[in-house]
Amino acid sequence: MQQLTPAGQHLVAELAQRHGFSIDAVTTMLFAVRNGNGSMAQFSHPEFGGGGQWMQGGMLMLGDMFNQALKGRVDALCNDISGLLARQPGLLQTGSFQSQSQGGAGYQNQTTGGYPGQSSLFVPDPAQHWWPAELGSPSATGAQNQVKYAYFAALRRLAVDTGGECWVYDTQDQQIGGFSQQQGSGSSITFTSQYGTVNLATLPVVSRGPSAR
Repeated sequence: MQQLTPAGQHLVAELAQRHGFSIDAVTTMLFAVRNGNGSMAQFSHPEFGGGGQWMQGGMLMLGDMFNQALKGRVDALCNDISGLLARQPGLLQTGSFQSQSQGGAGYQNQTTGGYPGQSSLFVPDPAQHWWPAELGSPSATGAQNQVKYAYFAALRRLAVDTGGECWVYDTQDQQIGGFSQQQGSGSSITFTSQYGTVNLATLPVVSRGPSAR
């Protein structure tokens, strides 16, 4: 499990005191709700009656199914965590890249750690940071097939990992909102911006080298 920063540990301690669960139980639920993009969670912990599922809007299933008092406490904890994540979108798993399809299948975003604000609670996982360290934390990340993307809006940089090789592009004045990879012959990577659809090959290459591991 990814670790928490001191700020994250402090938050967990406050939630534990507020809801009457242990720090370990609250930490488990924090990651479960975060992995469910703030609206659902699959979890397993003795203090929650074993395994269970929660969904925003009132759906809650616990192993201790007849314990209504426990259900109320677990639901309150999940809603509290969900509210926290909603107020800080950078803490969620879902990034800002939107899937598109142009002559091929679109992709479902698979974002990773490192968004602004996320580092305040979660210790970044070095294994996920394949881009050059000097770029810092991306605004959003995504993946399609064997290609990974990391967008750094403040630096106007876009990093693309293609099979272990990292290409860094200058996005100039483009405000990137989505990516797609065309399949078949003449395959290419495109993205959307305020100017419409743009081919990645038209951007200036800043650097090229092995991805950090």
